[in-house]
Amino acid sequence: MTQRFLKRREVERDCCLSRSTIYEMMAQGKFPKPVPLQGRRVAWIEAEIVDWQERRIAERDRPSPRK
Repeated sequence: MTQRFLKRREVERDCCLSRSTIYEMMAQGKFPKPVPLQGRRVAWIEAEIVDWQERRIAERDRPSPRK
């Protein structure tokens, strides 16, 4: 199965996050890590980004506990 790679700017646009936020969340284990391509070039796997987005939506839609 072929995976589509996304450039950092595409990830920033699609997720509405800044570069620093993406890297901070990656360090915390809360965002997918990129795949090394060549030299300093990296890319994110589109399916992993979509999965992250879907988890954010599910978290939003989860009923909040009553106090």
